[in-house]
Amino acid sequence: MPTLTAGERHRISFRLNGRPVEVMAENRTLLSDLLRHELGVTGTHVGCEHGVCGACTVQIDGAPARSCLVLAAQVEGLDIRTVEALAPQPGRLSLLQEAFREHHGLQCGFCTPGILMTLDALLAERPEAGEDEIREHLSGHLCRCTGYATIVAAAISAVEELRKEQQDNA
Repeated sequence: MPTLTAGERHRISFRLNGRPVEVMAENRTLLSDLLRHELGVTGTHVGCEHGVCGACTVQIDGAPARSCLVLAAQVEGLDIRTVEALAPQPGRLSLLQEAFREHHGLQCGFCTPGILMTLDALLAERPEAGEDEIREHLSGHLCRCTGYATIVAAAISAVEELRKEQQDNA
């Protein structure tokens, strides 16, 4: 097993929002810190820094993960997707983002990126997800802006839009 030295930096290569990234980072650098402070990808927010609130959720190889609990070195060779990747093109919102806008699911917006990344992963895997499943996935997020009613309504609306798109394309 190699000996690690504090402060030593290592080269890390991965894909970020579809683009290759190569960056130097210390062994102790968290993915959330690497994204925000080294790469300037600030859509990922850091709330509790203990993996409890879910604000820092990104997708690692398509699965939601708390970036404050992942060492940057652990993503070597993996595909990282942040909220910045949701919009299909500049100035245009994704179906899920549009549903959040329409149903006021943004609330204050601090935890929204993490919630969007969790729901995006859910809808990619289960585009027909029901309300119970949506609520179960949201249970890993702590939002202090009152309830989750508008967020759930937005997610259900997005599921309905996905269903319409699938029917139109069939």
